[in-house]
Amino acid sequence: MTIHGEHPFLPPESERSPVRRLRGRLPSPVSLWTSSYDGKRAGLTVSSMLVADGDPGVVIGLIDPDSDLWETLREARTAVVSLLGAPHQQLADAFGYVAPAPGGPFRMIEWTDTEWGPAPVGVSTWAGCRLADADPPEVGWALQVQLEIAHVELLPDEIPPLIHRRGRYTVL
Repeated sequence: MTIHGEHPFLPPESERSPVRRLRGRLPSPVSLWTSSYDGKRAGLTVSSMLVADGDPGVVIGLIDPDSDLWETLREARTAVVSLLGAPHQQLADAFGYVAPAPGGPFRMIEWTDTEWGPAPVGVSTWAGCRLADADPPEVGWALQVQLEIAHVELLPDEIPPLIHRRGRYTVL
């Protein structure tokens, strides 16, 4: 077994999409979207997202249409969007399907069941949301999923946020 210093499946720089490279140079928040339906839990690490204020406020994210999260979210019509911090890098990798998680990523930490889905214990910020449209538009490779924010939890102990830029994590 050989340990590589960089991602073993990363194509050479000359073969990478210039649009993806542009997006990769933007610092993005690392969030975890989770949902549950009929006893099944699903989650996905999402960094292509934004939050818009309003009545109601909304979270818009790009979600893989083939992901377990989308299948579960479409049925449940609710989700928890959690902002991950510095201590959650392994959790982000597990839910991003780039690191192993023996027994599944939901076994890595404790969870609180909410009316919107499972919320990870130990994050400083999460929102309970409702799916705005069960048939969202396609944007490039993804679905542009819009969630209406129904509830926000802001804990007083702020954890430094985890940021994704150029394929790597950093802390703000």
